[in-house]
Formats: sequence, structure tokens, C-alpha cells
Amino acid sequence: MKAMILAAGLGARLRPLTDRTPKPMLKIAGKPLLEYHIKRLSAAGITEIVINISWLADQIEDYFSDGSDFGVTIIWSREQSPLETGGGIFNALPALGPAPFLLISGDIWTDFPIETLSIKPLKPNNLAHLVLVDNPEHNLMGDFSLESNRVGFGSERHTYSGISILSPELFNDIDGQESVFPLRNVLRSAILSNRISGILYSGEWCDMGTLQRYTKLNKQITEG
Repeated sequence: MKAMILAAGLGARLRPLTDRTPKPMLKIAGKPLLEYHIKRLSAAGITEIVINISWLADQIEDYFSDGSDFGVTIIWSREQSPLETGGGIFNALPALGPAPFLLISGDIWTDFPIETLSIKPLKPNNLAHLVLVDNPEHNLMGDFSLESNRVGFGSERHTYSGISILSPELFNDIDGQESVFPLRNVLRSAILSNRISGILYSGEWCDMGTLQRYTKLNKQITEG
């Protein structure tokens, strides 16, 4: 199984840190956040990784190069300007190939056991498998419901963690002109067709998308 890490965002809510440093290169306990993701994927036996980059892309590519120093092979998917989550994945599909792949958002911190996903392909008729978490303070309404391991839009919702297995078939109906769009655009129709499964994870997870959350996370990890 291949993996894709989303790392092309501008990180506007993390300014002024991201004025000169791309968000995935912000350090947690002295190491770039992206490095943790790559090493965890390698430890899980996933060594072919596609990473999309845009803002200050050279800094990221110069640090990781082809990935060989980290035990992986990295293919860089460059975007002239960020294409959002869905557009970034769609743009990288030629490098990802026809099989389902693991997706990780580059701005999360978690101890989720990635290896449990890498050994489980999607079940027949499924187009995706999402890892959901309890709603954090910044997303109290949640994103998706979960009933009998099926993802839906029910009343009791959880937050999408940024970790999933996706089938390239999700993007079959995307027009090439529609290059900038969020992942939720393609998930919606698949959810309504009951073709997405999910699990709820209760372990460690943090979206470090703001300066306050990043500072808090870095302090917690550095001290403990």
C-alpha cells in the first residue's frame, strides 16, 4: 500500500511562524512534524509515499530529498498554488496508482496505530474508510456520524481525524477543470451511497492548525 501525506497548505492560522517555515516543517520536540509521519509510515511497512507541497516547497524537498535517509521513497507532487485537500489528492493520483492508499493530513499529531490500516484493504463496494475521533473544542459539532461502522450524516457526529484509506474511484466523476476542492466534496456522495466505513479512535490526537494549539502541543511533547 502507498501513502499520501497532505503538506501543501499555507498554514495561515500559524503565522507568523509559517511566513518563513512551511507548516509541515514546524518542529515538535526538535523535529519537523512531517518527519514523525514519514518515520511512522516506514515503521508500519509503508515505504512508498507521495507528498504534495506548495508553500515554501523547496524547504521541505531539500530536507527530505528522495526519502532514502528515512527508509522510504518519496514522490513529490508540486502544486503551483494549494489545491485544497481533494484537489491535491486528485492531482497526485497518477503517482498513487490504481489501488487504495493511506491518507494522512500533515498537520495532525496522533498515536493511532497506522499498521492496523495498512494490512486491511477496503471491503468490497467501499470507497473509503475513515478514522474518526471525539470532537475537539474547535469542532464541537463534528463532521460525520458512525453507526455499525458506517459513516453517515446522523445527529451524533464525530470529527474526521485526517487519517483514512481512499480508493481512487472516489474521484472518477471529477472533471479535470475542477482542480481546487475539499475532500468532503467527493466523500459526500459516497457517504450518501453507504460506501464509506469508519472507526472511532479514542487515543491521542491533535490538529495543530493554530498557533495556540501548536504551542500547546509542542510544550506537551517536549516536556513529556
